[in-house]
Amino acid sequence: MSLTGAPFLYTLIALCVVAVALPLVLWSRVRGPKVARAASRVLMLLFAQGTAVALVFTMVNNSNQLYDNWGDLLGTGNHVHEAADLGASGTGGISLEKLPKVRQTFKPGKGPGMGSAGGVLVTQLTGRVSGVHAEVNVWLPPQYHEPAYRTHRFPVVEVLPGYPGSSKAWYGSLDAPEQLAPLMRDGQIEPFIIVSPRTSLLPGVDTGCANIPGKVNADSWLSVDVPRMVMDNFRAQAAPDGWAVAGYSAGAHCAAKLAVAHPDRYRAAVSMSGYNDPSAESKSLAGKSPALRAANNPYVLLEESRVPPRVALYLSGQPNDGYEAAMAVQRAAKAPTTVNVVFIPSSAGGHTMALWKPQVVPAFRWLSEVMGADRIRTAPGTGGTTPLAPSTAGSRPAELASGSASRAAAARRP
Repeated sequence: MSLTGAPFLYTLIALCVVAVALPLVLWSRVRGPKVARAASRVLMLLFAQGTAVALVFTMVNNSNQLYDNWGDLLGTGNHVHEAADLGASGTGGISLEKLPKVRQTFKPGKGPGMGSAGGVLVTQLTGRVSGVHAEVNVWLPPQYHEPAYRTHRFPVVEVLPGYPGSSKAWYGSLDAPEQLAPLMRDGQIEPFIIVSPRTSLLPGVDTGCANIPGKVNADSWLSVDVPRMVMDNFRAQAAPDGWAVAGYSAGAHCAAKLAVAHPDRYRAAVSMSGYNDPSAESKSLAGKSPALRAANNPYVLLEESRVPPRVALYLSGQPNDGYEAAMAVQRAAKAPTTVNVVFIPSSAGGHTMALWKPQVVPAFRWLSEVMGADRIRTAPGTGGTTPLAPSTAGSRPAELASGSASRAAAARRP
């Protein structure tokens, strides 16, 4: 029975009803020695408490999509077949252009949000470079199947969850397709393909976006294998100009790191409540040594870069939850790197989906402007332009989450 499926949830609800009814019916009817009666009543109480805790956990998990299956929850899922030393490039010297195309079979995704706004497609991908075998979810924009767009190639945003987190979270908890589809139809936002690969690759640890020989090649999984598969199976634009990466929490850290480390693979990144030093996540494999911490810290990468990467970064955060890290990155950035810091006041809420969900639309408006700045968007077959609405990611970014505070307030923060 699936951890996130309706049958499991309904079973728990039924058990909770039974757990409440049992003491009401049997409490005074228990027979036998005093010790046996006491033990029976204690068991009824424990059963009631256990089912209640399980139901609450399941509802919270379904809402925030922390654990996707029993393997994730119990720490038994291993999606790494091998982790060769792939070198600094993350390709192991493989000529990617000479590899045969990756042809995948897709099926409709199941779970919260996976059927909304046209539905999400899912496939099991074996990474030829990374040695990872895991699911990849793909959502296609409304225009993808329209006859007028039959030869059009679409830009892509690779979206990453936090840790722990499900690859379905952007479709379910954040409702990204449901929020963005109407705006894409109206031409207010670029019709992006939204791709979400699994990021929980080893049991009980955050593999993040690091390549660690002998353990995991998460960077190559996210920045090489997944993009190649998408470009081989869909009408996706080529990297780097057609690709961006976005994430929240641990996924935000990865989004910034991937874009800064691989300007040849991504043009832009969105980081919501991220951090720079991977050791901020206690279970991060990349936070276990000074060398790994430096190699996976976007601030350090920018500081030490001889040639500043041509990438655009959108970094949002609250005080003590992403804002200071974002400002550090902004100070380290040099042209052509651009950094847009969005201050979110503490009154907007804590480190939860409720904070990040309202930021999805503004972030995609910003992506539309940044990734469309060098080309004129014309609706295929119409001969006319498809103008974008003005972005709200400008002068008063704090309003994105709460409607309060201003850039002046943000400027006063360290």
